[in-house]
Amino acid sequence: MIFTVVTSLQAEKDLRGIFEYIAFELLSPENAKKQLERLERQILSLNEMPKRFQRYGKEPWHSRGLRFVAVDKYIVFYIPDIEEKVVTVLRVMYSGRNIEKELNVHTK
Repeated sequence: MIFTVVTSLQAEKDLRGIFEYIAFELLSPENAKKQLERLERQILSLNEMPKRFQRYGKEPWHSRGLRFVAVDKYIVFYIPDIEEKVVTVLRVMYSGRNIEKELNVHTK
């Protein structure tokens, strides 16, 4: 079964921020490009078997079906809708951040 993968505005902002941080703060535009490619490749792969990655363990996100996949030092958070065959990517963030705080602030 093939799913449509969509990214929220917040996830797009997250990806842009990751790229800009690596390219301009760390002064490594080539690494920024490669990191973004790895993230995008993983995100697009969610079009097949999106439930293969585990659910986020804390509420209210667990009961809402939030799942996550790690890509290097980043985590992609998404919710698959099996009936509609759509995967919505909600956030992409550095794994060292306060995950619960970030999820509660930006994805209510």
